[in-house]
Amino acid sequence: MSDLLQQYGEVVSADTIHELFQIAQILKGIKIVHINSTKMGGGVAEILSRMIPLTTSLGIETHWEVINGNADFFECTKQFHNGIQGKKQIIVNPHLFDVYDKVNEENAQRLKPILENADIVFIHDPQPAALINAFPNKKNKWVWRCHIDASNPHRNIWKFLHKFIVQYDASIFSLADFVQPLPHPIYLIPPSIDPLHDKNVELAQSEISAVYNNFGIDPGRPIILQVSRFDYFKDPLGVIEAYRLAKKFKHGIQLVLAGGGASDDPEGEMVLNEVRNAAQQDPDIHVLCLPSDSHRTINALQRVSDVVLQKSLKEGFGLSVTEALWKYKPVIGGNCGGIRLQVINHHTGFLVDTPEGAAERIRFLLQAPKIMHQMGEKGHRFVLDNFLITRHLRDYLTLIIFLLHPTKDGRMEISNI
Repeated sequence: MSDLLQQYGEVVSADTIHELFQIAQILKGIKIVHINSTKMGGGVAEILSRMIPLTTSLGIETHWEVINGNADFFECTKQFHNGIQGKKQIIVNPHLFDVYDKVNEENAQRLKPILENADIVFIHDPQPAALINAFPNKKNKWVWRCHIDASNPHRNIWKFLHKFIVQYDASIFSLADFVQPLPHPIYLIPPSIDPLHDKNVELAQSEISAVYNNFGIDPGRPIILQVSRFDYFKDPLGVIEAYRLAKKFKHGIQLVLAGGGASDDPEGEMVLNEVRNAAQQDPDIHVLCLPSDSHRTINALQRVSDVVLQKSLKEGFGLSVTEALWKYKPVIGGNCGGIRLQVINHHTGFLVDTPEGAAERIRFLLQAPKIMHQMGEKGHRFVLDNFLITRHLRDYLTLIIFLLHPTKDGRMEISNI
């Protein structure tokens, strides 16, 4: 067993690691390529940064490539992202559709050698979805992986993307509610966190203390935290409203809004400015725009917080929810998307629809430390059983077996496991 897999074996069961090795034996000699739009910032990049070395440690050659794009391209794909997640007030300039096609075509030519040499190609989200158009006679298998809430997509945007997605051999969504009709097999695979990542490992108290001292946060008073990109769908303004409502009844509360941006998200700076204006120089609201590699800082903030929020209006999954549950924190989450898969109402936290509802749950939890502890214990166990990267990798490898070795009746042949 490699040193890396040995480390995972200390977190999950030995049987889990053995199962991964058994599956990997069937796939010996294949090549996998993952393509997304950024190496830094956002959940997809975070997952891939851990998935690639773990897959490689199983003896499977795995590569990760990123498409290049200009400002117009990422303006277009941000509108695609918002439209797929249900925003209707979008009119995409026809020029941006042309930019999208051209950028994908240029990247397809640049990446052609590695894409043609792979056995399995995973394309993540809308940005690189059109790459497949350059390979009409492909002999390998392509999988489109949708990480966002596609339950009610903008009609014209989905129609545009649909002509590319139907060319894939399979699609992956995070949960059943997101699935759109497609002419190929569809798989449900929730995302995951890595327990060995800097964002999730245990930290010394001295490191945690250094973080809250650095940002002027008082550990002696209740701390409410939301970790997310500065994005309208994360509803940071609603979080501020919930904090102000809760503070009327529970004095001394502090709010920390910690996040950053990503190279493929041109709206982040605008949202950040709105959040800072809404904070109105309240000394108990800490708006932290952090570099994308501030993993241990985020870890420390989650550990020192009393209650974690993820009051999203739309959410593909919400890895910050998973991270908080892993650290034994109850989570108050928006009643949407993948948050529902993790926040089991009254067990691992609470689902809410409004700032008023979030404020009421904040007040309740801060007055019920025993319930907070019970929820934290349940949340940690729930993540251990369902949302760690070893389960995620097993699901991907099993999907690959099905695509490369289907039986005549369409069922997966797993007799060699």
